[in-house]
Amino acid sequence: MPEERQARRAAETRRLIDEMPLQVLRWALELTQQPVAATLGLHPVAISKMESQTDLYVSTLRRLVEAMGGERRIVARFPQGAIEINPFQQKPEPVKPEPTEPAAA
Repeated sequence: MPEERQARRAAETRRLIDEMPLQVLRWALELTQQPVAATLGLHPVAISKMESQTDLYVSTLRRLVEAMGGERRIVARFPQGAIEINPFQQKPEPVKPEPTEPAAA
């Protein structure tokens, strides 16, 4: 097979893997709904419903990915580069100074 064709196939394979739906990902990991559901303490039907949703909470996606043995990461890609977004990381709260008592006269 010519190198150009191999490169196109490799790029298409990578794109398909990068865009893999949750159900296909679970199949690729050779997992059934039962062990994933057991890890989450849910009925297997709930896993099916999660996998078919088009809009998930980030926390639900995290739990589902972790139950399959993975780690949820959110990456935003820009022309300047990619950046990982962690919506649950909070900046430490600034320490407020203690109120001072007025000096006795």
